Amino acid sequence: MTDSMTDSTTESGAKSIRRVVTGHDTDGKAIVVSDQTATCILERPNRPGVTLTNLWQTDQTPAPIHGPEETVDGPLILQPPANGSVCRIVEFQPEDPAVLATLDGASAFAEMGAAGTVVENTRHPFMHRTETVDYAIVLEGEITMLLDDSEVQVRAGDVLIQRGTNHAWSNRTDAPCRIAFILIDGA
Repeated sequence: MTDSMTDSTTESGAKSIRRVVTGHDTDGKAIVVSDQTATCILERPNRPGVTLTNLWQTDQTPAPIHGPEETVDGPLILQPPANGSVCRIVEFQPEDPAVLATLDGASAFAEMGAAGTVVENTRHPFMHRTETVDYAIVLEGEITMLLDDSEVQVRAGDVLIQRGTNHAWSNRTDAPCRIAFILIDGA
């Protein structure tokens, strides 16, 4: 294990993310059980310029504090498991409107097991709705969240709580935007 890691990037140029996981040794002492670059990453041609990195997920509430040392070793799925949560970081590169006009949101979301979340015939091909409460913490840059008939721009340091609404993310700037998301299964 290392105490720090140098900045690196994914194949598309998104920043790699160091993930440190704690646990207990056989005597019950607190220890670091994992300190490495996160590996559950989704980059795809159906949604160019967007990189999702899953860091942790739970499949029940209350969340277990003892258990596996790895919880995101399967395919990256958009929504958390039933009664669970997911923690991820998403990096949004600046959008190119000409490219955006050619993309199919349903295909992109299908790659994350969420084709049914896409809202058709809207002003953005990636407008979607999940049955979740999402805490979105803007780490770097700025981005516009589109809603049905309105929008809100958020910047580094802002926090947005998204509660099962139709929404899409649009990076209309000339710099990347990184957001930490905690998605909690909702009803």
